[in-house]
Amino acid sequence: MESSPIIQSIRAIEVESPVDKIIDQLKQLISSGQLKPGDRLPSERALAERFGVGRTYVRDAIRKLEFYGLLKTSPQSGTYVTGYNIKMLEGILTDIINFNKDDFAAMVEARYYMEINAARLAAQRRTDEDLKLMRAAVEDYDQKISKRLDGVQEDMFFHLKIASATKNPFFESMLLILLPDLIRNIIDKRICGDNRGVSAMKEHHEILNAIADRDPDAAALAMAAHLDDILRISKSEFQLK
Repeated sequence: MESSPIIQSIRAIEVESPVDKIIDQLKQLISSGQLKPGDRLPSERALAERFGVGRTYVRDAIRKLEFYGLLKTSPQSGTYVTGYNIKMLEGILTDIINFNKDDFAAMVEARYYMEINAARLAAQRRTDEDLKLMRAAVEDYDQKISKRLDGVQEDMFFHLKIASATKNPFFESMLLILLPDLIRNIIDKRICGDNRGVSAMKEHHEILNAIADRDPDAAALAMAAHLDDILRISKSEFQLK
């Protein structure tokens, strides 16, 4: 590849994700006053149909906006715009769209330390129902991998159930923000080898067993071992020191 000064100064074109585009349109609606504090958003289904995307994209955008306090969802009455002033709104929305968008190594590191502590807390606080949901997620993952199918969604669900078992909603909210972009980057950059799914099966069971035994230290160590490879690769290949 050429390495002339001109070539080096050219930056790759950034393509916005559907989630970013949804956030940007909602920003315009709020900034223009078409959506005011207290107004209720249309349903996820109606928004998905209007945006021309799947409901998952709409749900991810709403979750990001909820995490930053710009939207509030009530199971009984829907999703509402909160009362931020427009200047604050502009700054926060820009931060949301740019949130670790291209910094894969930083996202991996944040996830690494957060999930180690999540596993530790889950071992201390999990209920029998939490354990049941984690076991189901691990079994679903095992079945997918055994059939040589993609188990990304099942893997994500297992990690989210661990976060939920901490009884601290911050862990689950942060993972809901980080995991979709992390998974996209892992797939796009072809980071995991062909046999990674098989080795992850054993690691999932070690994490699950430690949480079931209510052993925080063992749970933390098992989670660290599970995420060590991706952390090492991200540091060596994506410039995080």
